[in-house]
Amino acid sequence: MSHDPSAKLVMMANQIGKFFASQREEIRVPGIAEHIKKFWEPRMRNQIFAHLDAGGAGLDPVVKMALETLRQKV
Repeated sequence: MSHDPSAKLVMMANQIGKFFASQREEIRVPGIAEHIKKFWEPRMRNQIFAHLDAGGAGLDPVVKMALETLRQKV
């Protein structure tokens, strides 16, 4: 059985996305991006960005948008 180290980060990012799903549309993407910026250490962000660069398998579309927005700001 192979272990994908980014799988846990994908799950965590999608959970953040689910939390913001009940928010207004204009709040979702910035809210997810801000949460990841505030609470994830740089190593975690770099790992999820690498996963995004590799296609972002398993990431919810709104989470992908948030990560792309965040990467532009970092």
